[in-house]
Amino acid sequence: MENTDKPQYRKIIHIDMDAFYAAVEQRDFPEYRGKPLVVGGPADGRGVVATASYEARKFGVKSAMTSKRAFQLCPHAIFVYPRFNAYKEVSQQIRAIFRRYTDLIEPLSLDEAYLDVTTDKLGIGSALSIAEEIKRAIREELHLTASAGVSINKFAAKIASDMNKPDGLTFIGPSKLEKFMEQLPVEKFFGVGKVTSEKMKRQGLYTGGDLKKLSEHRLVQLFGKTGKFFYKIVRGIDDRPVHANQEIKSISAEDTFSYDLERGEELDEWLVQIAKSAFKRASHYQAFGRTITLKVKFEDFKQLTRSTSFPQPISTIENVLSCAQSLLKQVDFDGKKVRLIGVGFSNFPEQYLKKENYPIQPTLFPRDEI
Repeated sequence: MENTDKPQYRKIIHIDMDAFYAAVEQRDFPEYRGKPLVVGGPADGRGVVATASYEARKFGVKSAMTSKRAFQLCPHAIFVYPRFNAYKEVSQQIRAIFRRYTDLIEPLSLDEAYLDVTTDKLGIGSALSIAEEIKRAIREELHLTASAGVSINKFAAKIASDMNKPDGLTFIGPSKLEKFMEQLPVEKFFGVGKVTSEKMKRQGLYTGGDLKKLSEHRLVQLFGKTGKFFYKIVRGIDDRPVHANQEIKSISAEDTFSYDLERGEELDEWLVQIAKSAFKRASHYQAFGRTITLKVKFEDFKQLTRSTSFPQPISTIENVLSCAQSLLKQVDFDGKKVRLIGVGFSNFPEQYLKKENYPIQPTLFPRDEI
């Protein structure tokens, strides 16, 4: 008799292109191949690095870094302006490859996406085999490389895709998932940035196993509503489905402090870090809004927002910081301390709202790594 008690798991693949913008440039222009390449603003300007080739990354050049800093780290790098129309065209070709196997595709940006292949169109059955076929098609048809993570949920697949870059393929099966999460350093958890990881380590939390020792109530006390997600994910539980065709409506970053802050220098420092994190996320999607919103939650859990709008998108970190600081000055604290602040972009130009261009995932964590 067939065993109907066997657990049924979803089959999730996360595909992440390797240094996508830079790889497209090196593919299209042979003179860039094998050389450190920075896609972004000019080296002597106020631009931001969109992507750096692996040759440039060896010198410490990273996405969202200022072009000026990138030049200091790698003065012999080649700097080129982004060609977003070219990247969008290649992205659509990549998604056409995805659609051979499933229609359950959740793009996070031009260069990465989740695929649910629990039931695949070709009846292959093995998510690992499908990931291998997708990688092969991208390499042979588009002359680019991608890294893939395969697991039973989105979180694990996302982590897995980053483990063996470039051109990697990593599988985390259900029998190994919980132990894997226990051993994972907190700074490797997707979305846990420098400030949050330091907050965790001050509490003696260095790995998923350390987080697992705490109750859900205690995790919520320390990290706000994200604590509920931590409680589940360290046990390998992530029930979020793959959502096809989500539209970008806002991009934001926020953080709940480990203790309530008074109006002053420490709060100002946090605001700068969170605004930088929001800017990094917007830079990743190359989607800057015309409206900046500041969110403040007080110690009594009362919440308010302040926002300001402009005719054109706010696309420099200097303007984002200036807006956020100006909005904070408009807040009447009434003697209360603050437990959370956030900074967000909205009111995007029409081209950012097209589903095929910039759909993104629901926010998993308060903010990305700074």
